[in-house]
Amino acid sequence: MAKWKHNLKNWLTRRLELPADAVMDLPRITMVGQLHIYIENHQGVLMFSNEEVRLLLKQGQLLIRGKDFMLKTILPEEILLEGKIEHVSYLDRPES
Repeated sequence: MAKWKHNLKNWLTRRLELPADAVMDLPRITMVGQLHIYIENHQGVLMFSNEEVRLLLKQGQLLIRGKDFMLKTILPEEILLEGKIEHVSYLDRPES
């Protein structure tokens, strides 16, 4: 049922040309070089250190690795991270 609902949202988003992040609860990620990363629509901070940040997403986790991280802004669904960003990847939510 969840897959059918996801496929319908995906189809409507493309068909009606709606922003995917708003319709499908996807994160919006904006990077400025390797210096800043701004993430909207996350579900919370799971881990923070000088070299690694993990954010909870509706579909899994977002992993950010680098050096000298500093949180410049943190709001319920938005975060601005500063430092030297070297790696950004999605981690799928484990199947239950």
